[in-house]
Amino acid sequence: MRDRKNRLNLSFAALPGLLRVALITSTVLLLVSGCGQERRFPHQPIIIICPWSAGGGTDRVSRQVAAQLEKNLGVPVNVINATGGSGVTGHTRGARARPDGYTLTMVTVELNMLHWRGLTSVNYRDFEPLVLINRDSAALFVRSDSPFSSLDDLQSAIAAEPGKLKASGTAFGGIWHVALAGWLNSQGLDPMAATWISINGAGPSLQELNASGVDVVCCSLPEADAMLAGKQVRCLGVMADERVPGFGEVPTFREQGHPWAIAGWRGMAAPNGLPAERLQVLTSALRDVAHSTELASFMSGAGFNLSIEEPAAFAETLAHQDEIFRDVLTGPALSSINEEHFGPMIFPTAIALLLLLTAGSVAWQSRRTPKQVNEMAASILPMATVMGAAIFYLLSAEWLGFILTAAMLVGGLLIFFRVRLRLALPLAAIVSVCVYQIFAVGLRVPLPRGLFGW
Repeated sequence: MRDRKNRLNLSFAALPGLLRVALITSTVLLLVSGCGQERRFPHQPIIIICPWSAGGGTDRVSRQVAAQLEKNLGVPVNVINATGGSGVTGHTRGARARPDGYTLTMVTVELNMLHWRGLTSVNYRDFEPLVLINRDSAALFVRSDSPFSSLDDLQSAIAAEPGKLKASGTAFGGIWHVALAGWLNSQGLDPMAATWISINGAGPSLQELNASGVDVVCCSLPEADAMLAGKQVRCLGVMADERVPGFGEVPTFREQGHPWAIAGWRGMAAPNGLPAERLQVLTSALRDVAHSTELASFMSGAGFNLSIEEPAAFAETLAHQDEIFRDVLTGPALSSINEEHFGPMIFPTAIALLLLLTAGSVAWQSRRTPKQVNEMAASILPMATVMGAAIFYLLSAEWLGFILTAAMLVGGLLIFFRVRLRLALPLAAIVSVCVYQIFAVGLRVPLPRGLFGW
């Protein structure tokens, strides 16, 4: 007991000379890294969360906006593709981010759909709308060598053998899936008559189409622009009231006797609770980006429809779209879309069940061979501790900040692996501060800032 008290009764003078110098240096760096709280906003990198895969339309628009926003604000703006869960992952991450203006989200029409499908509680009310950037109508694509030359051909094939043809364009229940299902329903067919293959984004879906993995892709015309130009795919029609500028050769569904139209949209938003002065800075910067000749040139060249709405108008659009999709997705015709075989909680549930089974197995074995069980537990404990540390970081970093979380994590692991306390604590402080300085300050990589801005 006396030895333990002596170990805990540490003083700064008892530390080795080199370690004392390092600790003083890290403390100074820590104070310096937190000294930007009163500086003008923004003074740190900004993250734009894109809920869909790289290469798709949302990703391309996000990166163009990021590049111009970076010039306007004078800080790095990075796009992070947070995919999964039919858009749940990205939108939830954006909505739950700290409302400090350093995390924005390129929200898409799925924001008005996911909660009506019961996949998440996140909805448009969790965001502060900044600017609506564009709307794009859905279109249907087949390979250049496909036997389907018109919508009538495709409809007949689907009606003849329901479930045989495979389609994609986004995740199950996403806007492009609803567009295809709605068209089938409008033609008197089962909305699920074409088997939907869930893929996170139009880019990988079109690649799968080109590789003959699916028969049809539903997405916007700009997303398939490169493949259309290369004659790898053909467009059977666009779900719009009028032909899309830049794609005048593509007929609308209405022209072909199929009265059906639907479009997706994209816009920038921030989590609720953003301070008014920061909201004003971001709104002003994004307004300049939205009305810039650079963005107009990019959108025109890529075939995207530039459709700008200021925050108030964007908020009205969000509310109106939410009502539309409430009627569409909760109605009897498309209710089958909500019946996913594998929801977003399938993997966490499976992991929890496996952990329970493992714990039960260990408990059962303890009744027979306690020595072996103790040995097993001793071998599993280090791995479980590291996993627990990773979970701790994920849960705490956003609120405590990188430095505090990393110091607690590293210090705890060092102590667990029997590093002396007088060495573990200073090392944890030094490592966390130095890593922060190198990446967040030197390389300007966005790291969680937490309560104290570091």
